Amino acid sequence: MSDASSSPPLPAPKTRRGERTRQKILNAAQREIGSKGFAEASISTITAEAAVGQGTFYLYFRSKEDVLRELVLRMGRRLRRHLTLAIADAPNRLEAERRGLRAFLEFVRANTDLYRVVAEAQFVDPEVFQRYYQDFAASYRAGLLAAEARGEIAPGDAEVRAWALMGISDMVGRRFALWDANVSLRKIAEAAHALIVEGLAPRGR
Repeated sequence: MSDASSSPPLPAPKTRRGERTRQKILNAAQREIGSKGFAEASISTITAEAAVGQGTFYLYFRSKEDVLRELVLRMGRRLRRHLTLAIADAPNRLEAERRGLRAFLEFVRANTDLYRVVAEAQFVDPEVFQRYYQDFAASYRAGLLAAEARGEIAPGDAEVRAWALMGISDMVGRRFALWDANVSLRKIAEAAHALIVEGLAPRGR
């Protein structure tokens, strides 16, 4: 991992043009790292994809690791917003889980490069990789505790539940949204949701 992880981020661009350039670099890095992997993607290929000079890259980022970290945080922000909107008017927690699971699968399928970037982060910057999941888990845990208090779900360990439910989404998303572009995500989401709600025990026990 680069020593840049301990350095403060470079200041945000002061102009709209600068922010557009920064986003172009991030978008190019997302495509390059997502398709080739972190090791194969280079600053030269990223800047060529973004149609900017290599010198321009260093106005906004210190290193390729810097870009990866920003992309992981971007994925977290975008996905949390996407899920928040998807479950905003759900009448209860179980329905929120249904809608959120399907929305997650749809997001993964629409953002395969960004999803792969997050996976790459575990080898490049384990700290930001862990932060991505920990931030998610904290939000998930709070939602489960609130639902438990309202009587919408049975009492249980919210921390364990949050990570277990995230694990289901992550692995199901990897198999059916990332690796298979043709399967119906609605059908997959319903099957996974049935497991969440009903468990594995035979009916009637």
